[in-house]
Amino acid sequence: MSDSISDADKIRNKRLAKLGSQAPPKTDSIAEGKSDGTTTTQPPTSPNQEQKEHTNPKISIPNSSASPKPTENPFAQLGVKERSADAPRITIKSAAEPDMSSRKRPASDQTRQSSRGGETPQEWEDIVLRAIFRLTLDPSVTSGGHAHSPSFVKGVRGELEEQGLPILLSAVMLDQAILEAASNLSKITPLDYLLACWKRVTAQFKHHKANRAEDNKIEVLKEARRLCMSYCIFAITMPEMFGQAPSDASPLLPHLLVDPENDRGLSHDFLAEAVSRFADDDTIEPALVGAVEDLSRQLARMTMNDDYKSYVVALRHLVRYPPLVKAIARSPLFVPSTTSASDLEAVTLLGPFFAISPLQADITSQYFSSPKTRDRTFITNSQQSLRMALTTHQQDLLDIANHIIKSDKSARDSMLDWFAQCVNKNHKRRALQVDKKIVSSDGFMINVTVCLDQLCEPFMDAQFSKIDRIDFEYLRRHPRVDIKEETKLNMDQNSADRFYAESAEGTNNFISEVFFLTLAAHHYGTESTNQMLSQLEKDLKRMEKHIEEIELDRHKWINSPAQLKMFDNAVKKYKDQIDKGLSYKYAVQGVLLDETMQARSLQFMRYVIVWLLRLVSASNFPKQPIKLPLAPNQSNFFEALPEYFLEDVVGAYRFVMRNMPWTISATQSDELIILCVTFLRNSEKIKNPYLKSGLVTILFAGTWPAPNRPKGVLGDLLMGMPIATEHLLHALLKFYIEVENTGAHTQFYDKFNIRYEIFQIIKCIWDNRVYRDHLDEESKANVDFFVRFVNLLLNDVTFVLDESLSAFQQIHNLSKELQDEQQLEQAIRQEKEEALSAAKSKAKSYMQLTNETVAMLKLFTEALADAFTMPEIVQRLADMLDYNLDTLVGPKSNELKVENPREYDFQPKALLSDILDVYLNLRRKESFILAVARDGRAYKPANFQKATGIFRSQAKEFKSPEELRMWTALGEKFQKAKEADDQAEDDLGEIPDEFLDPLMATLMTDPVMLPRSKSVLDRSTIRSHLLSDPSDPFNRSPLKIADVIPATELKDRIEAFKAERRGAKLAEANIMDTSPG
Repeated sequence: MSDSISDADKIRNKRLAKLGSQAPPKTDSIAEGKSDGTTTTQPPTSPNQEQKEHTNPKISIPNSSASPKPTENPFAQLGVKERSADAPRITIKSAAEPDMSSRKRPASDQTRQSSRGGETPQEWEDIVLRAIFRLTLDPSVTSGGHAHSPSFVKGVRGELEEQGLPILLSAVMLDQAILEAASNLSKITPLDYLLACWKRVTAQFKHHKANRAEDNKIEVLKEARRLCMSYCIFAITMPEMFGQAPSDASPLLPHLLVDPENDRGLSHDFLAEAVSRFADDDTIEPALVGAVEDLSRQLARMTMNDDYKSYVVALRHLVRYPPLVKAIARSPLFVPSTTSASDLEAVTLLGPFFAISPLQADITSQYFSSPKTRDRTFITNSQQSLRMALTTHQQDLLDIANHIIKSDKSARDSMLDWFAQCVNKNHKRRALQVDKKIVSSDGFMINVTVCLDQLCEPFMDAQFSKIDRIDFEYLRRHPRVDIKEETKLNMDQNSADRFYAESAEGTNNFISEVFFLTLAAHHYGTESTNQMLSQLEKDLKRMEKHIEEIELDRHKWINSPAQLKMFDNAVKKYKDQIDKGLSYKYAVQGVLLDETMQARSLQFMRYVIVWLLRLVSASNFPKQPIKLPLAPNQSNFFEALPEYFLEDVVGAYRFVMRNMPWTISATQSDELIILCVTFLRNSEKIKNPYLKSGLVTILFAGTWPAPNRPKGVLGDLLMGMPIATEHLLHALLKFYIEVENTGAHTQFYDKFNIRYEIFQIIKCIWDNRVYRDHLDEESKANVDFFVRFVNLLLNDVTFVLDESLSAFQQIHNLSKELQDEQQLEQAIRQEKEEALSAAKSKAKSYMQLTNETVAMLKLFTEALADAFTMPEIVQRLADMLDYNLDTLVGPKSNELKVENPREYDFQPKALLSDILDVYLNLRRKESFILAVARDGRAYKPANFQKATGIFRSQAKEFKSPEELRMWTALGEKFQKAKEADDQAEDDLGEIPDEFLDPLMATLMTDPVMLPRSKSVLDRSTIRSHLLSDPSDPFNRSPLKIADVIPATELKDRIEAFKAERRGAKLAEANIMDTSPG
């Protein structure tokens, strides 16, 4: 060795000194492994060598006094010969075990023959070590040009010859032999060579140990195994020791990507041995962690189309070693503090593994290339294919996460921190306009959500035995989930801040951690993707329509080739965008329509439902039933929850109801109905009306006919569940009233959509007599509630009927004008065509609402005739019916004729039949008869006769002879009442102004005084006004019906006036009857 030592030599000396001081591992078989089948046959030797070996069967051990000190040559600890020509050969063994070279063998052991005929222990040692390490001491044995040929270790042979020892390889010379062989490789790397040696030596060690071989053989193999592992570590951490140039990339990386059973792979035994040396060698841990980091960095550049599987398998293999998992979790890449949402899947250690998805851009285009030309079968098969690939990958991700969580508390905390980082940094995924450049991808977030769903499965048993472990106080105990900026269910931001500022004591348990993380993951993951998919479908329809409009202008450029080319290129680019969007849509549908994934999601949502109901009712649900309406709850826990706790449930079930309702189980349906009824019945618990409307949407979707379920997934249960039959109808009517004012700028139109869904639910349950009986009882016990409902129903019927029928009149007139006036100017014609298109669109949207609203009016007037004939209601109802009857059968009915009326779902005879049914339902109510008779604007006896003629001649299928008989009799009643009322009015003569209602100009029957304005009007008039406007109509001050003051003295005067006039009229009639004839 030269006097001047290079830095590399200093490092090498230090490492080798450490190696020499290491004791062999105390556990020789941490895990089982398999032999690679390598034989231990002795390689061929030259005659001279064979003769010399037989002549010198013993190994001569050099005198220990001749060995230099370790400080002079640390390499001697591995038995490496010093480069000085005159230095003696030295061998320094591990301090933790006896020196194999100096120990004396028993005489019997030295002379005993091995099991192979005539073989001494020294010969066995030589044969086995040469076979394991692919070595030869015979210069005539060449490499043969391939990796499995033995390497001639010239230096070792020279050493043996110099010492006058037998030419046999022993454990004493093994360290020098390994270093020499590994330093002179041409076809493979030193680590390739050493890993293969490791597998062979491990297999031999296990084989001999299992067969209870002699101790000396076990000791030889144990030492060979120790040295092999040590040199493997050198090859990883100090490649320059073998003449290899250091590399920035981990030398372990290529070995992680091959099968562990492959000679180049990292077997279980190797990793177990490496991990067991963490405490003794501080270079192993960073080497393995660095390899995992490089693994992640390389995977970040890949997609599902690349060979990603080997990377995932490698990580799955590595996380089976708890000490290594703990080290990986300490990596700065595991939970970096400054990572943005868009970088999570690229720069965090686990990010690239969770980013692998069929939703990656290049994948969607390949799975669904030319999407417009593909038939449904192709699309379905492609979706099934990507679903299978993703499911397998998600199982791998779960396995990785599970091993990290179960390995160690610190690793578990890091795993939960990473999940929390994924959800907390992706709040902008729920923005109205999502910028995909600043958030994580859909595929990444779906994988995170699915993994968390599966982590919840162990505690989600059917008996809810662990649901009390889900602690609300988690949210006030330094939670990982950030809910500060989230809208709360029923609490403003300042109140929520004060509530959560009161920190709870104690520590959060794992079940609570995972539960709340999973809820957040659904909100920012799958539910965000559901929202994106809905918007994407709308955008694609808009783009398709736009491209059709653009292509209509192509003729403008037909005479200009250059501009036509630009036009065509622009159209093609736009179509490519549509194709890209359509491909992504199919891919997202393929992922989200996974039945297993959705069933697992609904199982989690079932737990959320039960947990919410337990919290809001302060009960031991489901062991104890919930009692409605809920008692006032002093706790603010429920009100302080983020809205998405309930919104996620609504979104998940709404998606499944619309796309795959068969995945919903019966038990899930029960709890879902209880949730909807509870929060619609106690709607004051939730502030957001659109969140409550989501509950209606779930019930509505649950009544859609499904295979083998004509009433849908929920219909049959709604017919029989006690909580539904007792509370559902009231809850629906309550929300029907509330939705009149949502606070949004679109509230006027939103209410019609919500009420349409309410109507469908009511139609589904109406056949159950129990519902109608409950409704009748409540209508008598809660009069004001039902008056408000009836008033709003009449408002809706009036509005949608008027809008629909006026739209048909407009369609009729515009169509006629366009047909009759062929020579219209282009601008005028275009204007009329646009107006016609708008009228058609209006008719389509309103006609469906009209049919449903009139059908509801028919049902309710049949069941609740008294509620519809109360003084504040009955006149409005009669006026509305008369007006629409006149529109359908009167002089202007011809203006309703349009081409293809079924295009608009317009069936005038069916609509007329429903209106007649409303009349017939109220035929026994005198107040209704009188109200129709007093309608001075639209009541026309001829209209009743015209309707009778239509049903007798043109629409016999709508009305039976008995119904027509009742209709004719009703018309006669109206006519007689009209005559009597006119006569009574004549009898009264001129009515003093003080007796007239100032708003209706009719004689008051129950006058009341308004407290603020002191105005006097009829009670029925002010009650009707307050149904729509809770203020004094004369000065706009707040007013309730309970505040009005009966004008008793005025009422008495009115009664006296009426009695006086009637008496005078009667006296006049008597005088006329007794006069001479």
